[in-house]
Amino acid sequence: MLAQAADTAISADPWRFQWHPEVWVLVGFLTAAFVYMIKVIGPNAVPPGQQAVSRKNTYAFVGAMALLWVASDWPLHDISEEYLYSAHMLQHMMLSYFLPPLALLATPEWLLRVLIGDGGTYRAVRFLSKPVIAGVLFNLVAMVTHVPLVVNASLDNGPLHYSLHFIVVLFSLLMWMPVVGPFKEFHMGPLGKCIYLFLLSVVPTLPAAWLTFAEGAVYKPYDIPVRVFGWSVTVDQQLAGAIMKIGGGVFLWTLVIYIFFKRFANGYGDKQDYRRPVEPDDEPLTTADVDREFASSAPPHDVG
Repeated sequence: MLAQAADTAISADPWRFQWHPEVWVLVGFLTAAFVYMIKVIGPNAVPPGQQAVSRKNTYAFVGAMALLWVASDWPLHDISEEYLYSAHMLQHMMLSYFLPPLALLATPEWLLRVLIGDGGTYRAVRFLSKPVIAGVLFNLVAMVTHVPLVVNASLDNGPLHYSLHFIVVLFSLLMWMPVVGPFKEFHMGPLGKCIYLFLLSVVPTLPAAWLTFAEGAVYKPYDIPVRVFGWSVTVDQQLAGAIMKIGGGVFLWTLVIYIFFKRFANGYGDKQDYRRPVEPDDEPLTTADVDREFASSAPPHDVG
C-alpha cells in the first residue's frame, strides 16, 4: 500500500523538475573528448596546412550534443518514461533518425580512422555497414525495442533502459553509415541512397499501424490516471504510431528528394542552354543597325 501510494504521489505532477546528472556527465565527456581529439590528435593526423575539423563538423557536433541532451534529460525523458508513449516514440526518433547522422557528419574521416584503425574493427564496421545488413539490423532493433514485454521491463530497470538506448544509437549509426558516414568507401551511389532511404521509410508501416489500431493499452505502465495534456491511452498510442510512420517517413522522404535533385537536377539548366553562343567580338544589335540594313536592301520587284 505504501509503495502504491508513493507511486501515485510521484505520478501526480508530470512536470516536476528532475535533474539527471548522468546526462550532463555524458554530454560533457563527449564534448571534452571531441575537443581533445581535434586539438591534440588532429594536427598530427592530417597533412600539414589542412584543418583537422571543418565548420560543418563543428555545427553538426553541436547539433548532435543538443539532441542528445534534449532527448535524455528533463522534461522529455521523464514524460516519455512515465506518462506518454508518444513522447517515448519521439525520444527514440531523435536517437535513431536525427542524432546519428549529425554525429557522423560531425566526425572527420581521420578521426574515425584513428578510432577504429584498419584491422579487424574496420572490417567488422564495414561488414555491418553494408546497406542490406545495416538496414535489417536497424529495423530488427527498432521492432524488438517496441515489443510490449521489452518496453515494460525497461521502464522498471535502469541499466536495461540505458542499454536499449545505447543499442538503438549504435545500430542507427551503422544504418546511416552508407549515407553520410565519414568513410566514402562505405557510401552507396545517389540512386542507391534514395532507394535505401525509401525502403527504410516503408518498414515501420506495420508496427505503426498496429499501434494506431490497437484496442486498449498496449503498454500497461502508460495506462495511469494522470493524463498529460488530457490525452487518453488510445490517443497517446495513435499519436505514437503517427510519429513512427509519418514523422520518420517525412524526414527520410525529404532526404530522398534532396539527394535526387542534388545529383540529377544540379546543373541541368547549364546543360540545356539553347541560346546562340556569343562570339568574343560580337557587338550588341541596335535599332540604328536595323534601319540601316532596311535602307540598304533593294526594294522588291513588281511582278504585276
